[in-house]
Amino acid sequence: MAAPDLTPLVPQVDVRPAAGRFHTEIGWLDSWHCFSFGGHYDPANQGHGLLLVSNDDRVRAGTGFGTHAHRDMEIVTWVLSGTLEHRDSEGNHGILYPGLAQRMSAGRGIRHSEMNPSPVEDVHFVQMWVLPDTAGIDPSYEQRDLTDALDAGGLVPIASGQGHDGAIAIHQRDAVLWGARLEPGAAVAVPDEPFVHLFVAAGSVTLGDGPTLAEGDAVRFTAAGAHPLAAGPTGAELLIWATR
Repeated sequence: MAAPDLTPLVPQVDVRPAAGRFHTEIGWLDSWHCFSFGGHYDPANQGHGLLLVSNDDRVRAGTGFGTHAHRDMEIVTWVLSGTLEHRDSEGNHGILYPGLAQRMSAGRGIRHSEMNPSPVEDVHFVQMWVLPDTAGIDPSYEQRDLTDALDAGGLVPIASGQGHDGAIAIHQRDAVLWGARLEPGAAVAVPDEPFVHLFVAAGSVTLGDGPTLAEGDAVRFTAAGAHPLAAGPTGAELLIWATR
C-alpha cells in the first residue's frame, strides 16, 4: 500500500466560469462538463478531491441514455426541471423530478438507462460521480424526496457517507453533497473541508466580497476555510460537494 500523501494543501479559491467547461452537443443531448469526461480530456482537470464527474445535462423530450454499464462508482443525480426515468439491471425503477435525490452505487457492476419520459418537455439535471471507499460492493439504489428540507432554507445534506439524517447514503465516508434553494438575499457558508466544489445550478450568488457567480459557474476551494454566499435577486440553487 502506498504511503499517504502528507504534503500540506495550498489554500486556493479557483473560480471556473460556466463558458469554460467542456461541451458536448449531439442533437438529443446538450451537456457541459466541469471535469474531463468522455472524449474531453485535460490531465490537469480530472476532478476535485473525490469528485470526478459533474455533468450539467439537458436531454431532449423522448430521448436519453440507453442501457450502459458502470462499476465502482457512487453516482448521484439531481433534476432541476422536467423528469428522468431510471431503470437498471437490479430491477430498480424510478421517475426523478426536482427535489428528489437519487443515488446509484455501481459496485461490482450494474447496467442502467436514463430516459426522458416526456414527449414534449426537456429534462435538465446534474449528474455527479464520486469514488467509493470500498471496491466491489453489491450494486444498490436509493432515492429520497428532500423538497420540504430544502424549502426550510439553509444547507441541506443531499448525499452523505457520514450518516447525515435525511440524506441518501453514499459509500464514501469522506464525502457529503450539500444543496440549497435560497430566496433572494439569503445566505449560507461554504463548508470548511479540504476540497469543496460549489456549483451554481440556478440563479446567482455572491461569494463573500468577491465575484457574483451565475448559473453554471463553479468554484473549487482547496483548504480555503468557510466562505459566505449570498443569493442574488432571483435566488439560487446550489450543489456543494465537500470531500477530504
